[in-house]
Amino acid sequence: MTVNILFAARAERWDTYRQPLTEALTAAGLRFDLRTDFAPDQVDYIVYAPNSDVQDFTPYTGLKAVLNLWAGVEDVAPNPTLTVPLARMVDDGLTRGMVEWVTGHVLRHHLDIDTYIHGQDGIWRRDIPPLAGDRPVTILGLGTLGQACAAALTSLGFPVTGWSRSAKDMPGVTCRHGADGLTQALATAQIVVLLLPDTAATTDILNAETLSLLPRGAVIINPGRGPLIDDDALLAALETGQVAHATLDVFRTEPLPADHAYWSHPQVTVTPHIASETRPETASRVIAENIRRGEAGAGFLHLVDRSLGY
Repeated sequence: MTVNILFAARAERWDTYRQPLTEALTAAGLRFDLRTDFAPDQVDYIVYAPNSDVQDFTPYTGLKAVLNLWAGVEDVAPNPTLTVPLARMVDDGLTRGMVEWVTGHVLRHHLDIDTYIHGQDGIWRRDIPPLAGDRPVTILGLGTLGQACAAALTSLGFPVTGWSRSAKDMPGVTCRHGADGLTQALATAQIVVLLLPDTAATTDILNAETLSLLPRGAVIINPGRGPLIDDDALLAALETGQVAHATLDVFRTEPLPADHAYWSHPQVTVTPHIASETRPETASRVIAENIRRGEAGAGFLHLVDRSLGY
């Protein structure tokens, strides 16, 4: 039996995904028809980007699952017309990219590399940084990405505290959860890395109150989601010195408007949502495996809990 797979994403994505998906689906032993233009009632699976033209899933009467190309599902999980299983993207390439970006920026701030890059003024500065063991890092979010980053940082000697909404256990990491746990996790954090999903419960999780819990001069690194931070509160904390620097990769509005205060602020580094990206080759294998499992009657991987939004 042939499986009909609709690729629903922007045209440029089709150009980069068609061959890797074809190869991965073939390697999975599937008989398939992969297109961008099926009649809705003929579709078995949708390989999906939330910014595609498909927003109403009602016509897809034979749909078995929607397989998201992105790690974030906040723009599709609340869709009331989506009643079939939704899988988020958990991709080894995406994970490795995030680990590299986070580790690089944690080390950049830990070693105060910016001072030497921007301080070529003839002054011989010898401010010896502490060792990693004396630089506590807190990661907000202990999902796949958070755990991978925590493991990388602990391997370098950083004392890592991880916070999540529900209890987690990870060797070598001090795990906190709940409201009290958040207070404890922030109280010691010289560097904070945000890797939470964007949900009603996580919006503005860094605000005036929680930023005040940090040790003075802490650094914020956000490759997670823009709405995790109250922008006005962060700018105020930067002005007072409560926060020494913020490295931000994600924003409420993207691209970040040219007149936004972050662009010109001397204590903010803006990167254009490049911390990690889904890689077509590795992501295609994840998608093919989920379709193979669906056709075999096995459970789908990486299913979204619609009640939690991730």
